[in-house]
Amino acid sequence: MKLLLVSLGLIGLLFANDGVHKFAPSTDCKACHTKIYDEYYGSMHANSTPQKDPIHASIWAKHPQNKKQQRYGCGKCHTPTANNLDKMLTKGAKALPDAKNETHQAGISCAYCHRIKSIEHHQKSNTNIMTHTQRNYFGTLKEKMESPYHGIVSEGNEHMQNGNVCIGCHSHKMNKHKLNVCSTNIDNEMDKANCVSCHMPKVDGSVSKFNKTTKHAFHGFAGAHFHSDMLEKYIDISILREIDDFKINIDNRTSHALLLHPLRVAVLKVSVKRGSKTIKLKNKIFVRVIGHDKKPTMPWKATTTVKNTMIKANEKRVVTYNFKLQKGDEVDAVLGWFLVNPKALKKLNLEDKEVATKFHKFKSVSFKF
Repeated sequence: MKLLLVSLGLIGLLFANDGVHKFAPSTDCKACHTKIYDEYYGSMHANSTPQKDPIHASIWAKHPQNKKQQRYGCGKCHTPTANNLDKMLTKGAKALPDAKNETHQAGISCAYCHRIKSIEHHQKSNTNIMTHTQRNYFGTLKEKMESPYHGIVSEGNEHMQNGNVCIGCHSHKMNKHKLNVCSTNIDNEMDKANCVSCHMPKVDGSVSKFNKTTKHAFHGFAGAHFHSDMLEKYIDISILREIDDFKINIDNRTSHALLLHPLRVAVLKVSVKRGSKTIKLKNKIFVRVIGHDKKPTMPWKATTTVKNTMIKANEKRVVTYNFKLQKGDEVDAVLGWFLVNPKALKKLNLEDKEVATKFHKFKSVSFKF
């Protein structure tokens, strides 16, 4: 049965059905949580489907579940409010993501995240357990707040408070060869730096039109795709000049590796300005490559980590440059990344996609001698 909600004169479809749970569409949140909705609308959470994310689409196009089984197992995290998610996750059933199905294109919706009651921990991947109470949402605000359109649970869900609400999908993903394809390996603790405090920092603006606050948690989800400048403070870059060379120190003060997805490639670009001349030094590459028989492969084929030079959690990486600095030299260092390893662009048919080919500058520093 379809329920209708009248919100500030707007009538909208209240629930989407995933076979067990029903979720309000994110558009229903816009009228009251305008600033938060605008942030969310441009995030990867809102654009997690194959039709909206070219990189995900390129991998999904080659996935055996797509080509052979015709079911979207990725939907567990990429389209969790799909009205046939149960079939997407059932072997033998056929259920592919549909561009015309609104519940398939909802991405990771507002209602979905705010109804996560607990997380079941499993070896292959975790599972979010949802509250069955529709229109009753968990949040991080500790003060009592009320809404005429939905219930607010400000206490009793520690997962929102300690950031563990994210680890249902962002903890780990093990393939059939028991290789952990993508893992954060973090242990969020109450009142300490965690997924929410780092990737959803407090920014100016009210939580809603009904409950005025000066700050709210950023719902654009700072990460490798967008708003990475919000994370810049967690990485320090320094330089040490020696007699015949110099060292660049990269201090990763986060509780997970600099980049997590095996497609990503971090790059340190260093150049020396000497008078009117600029000398570009060799780029330093940080990468985690997964594969089989010492060769890179798609995630579902990988049996081992072929190469791993990625900067790890709480690691201070030292990069030495065999270059003798002189008085007056200026060293420029830029740390950034490609969302897709340039070596994989052709195989994934992403050579003409800016999102895959663009170099994302993360942090730039200069040192004058």
